[in-house]
Amino acid sequence: MTVTTAHLDPVSLAELTERAELQTRTDRKYVLSLDAAGDLLSRLDPATRVLEIDGERTFRYRSVYFDTPDLVSFRLTAYRRRRRFKVRTRTYLDSALCWLEVKTEGYRGGTVKDRLPYDSGHHDDVEPGRWFVDDILGGAPFVLRPTLSTHYRRTTFHHPADDSRMTVDIGLTWTDADGRELSLPGVAIVETKTASSVSPNDRLLWACGHRPVSISKYATGLAALRPGLPDVPWRRLLRRHLPR
Repeated sequence: MTVTTAHLDPVSLAELTERAELQTRTDRKYVLSLDAAGDLLSRLDPATRVLEIDGERTFRYRSVYFDTPDLVSFRLTAYRRRRRFKVRTRTYLDSALCWLEVKTEGYRGGTVKDRLPYDSGHHDDVEPGRWFVDDILGGAPFVLRPTLSTHYRRTTFHHPADDSRMTVDIGLTWTDADGRELSLPGVAIVETKTASSVSPNDRLLWACGHRPVSISKYATGLAALRPGLPDVPWRRLLRRHLPR
């Protein structure tokens, strides 16, 4: 699928960051077929703008997630425990920019994301930024190692009415530390990001019959690649969308 956005005006990265960086936010995620995603984009408010950099509107992402040998980060998510966290590097492959990111649970279940500019040569090594991770997580004495990587293509939308964002990710592929690989074909993962309230794009999704689902690119992917891990939060989604 090619995400069709020609009918929308562009927004620059500088303006998007200034108006809707949303490092502390409420996220809602939806899993749509590619056809349904195309229909959604055709229905967006004409005032919606799409991130454009050097004439491009869809960008390649690579994320590497780090966890402990006994998968503390994964298990906190799988069992819906408090004080959940994720540690990852995110590389924007089209620009080679890289960040080390730590996501934690914020007020009333929101998400707080802290990030540090990072050398893309260390995208699979957390140690150069371990001081940053420890500062955010309180210096917990655990080993972190690369556990899962994801690749996908993302298009980002900005709604000026409330400065909310929406991302559409396609072509998602998971690869674990042992080299096992799995793709999520025919699927778009749509995520809305708001300061607090429901966004116009959430209301549009609901009007089209789509409801938020529980999906974590890290935890859902790891559960799909390792059948022995707990997968209750994502079992129905995996059965529906993964080829057997």
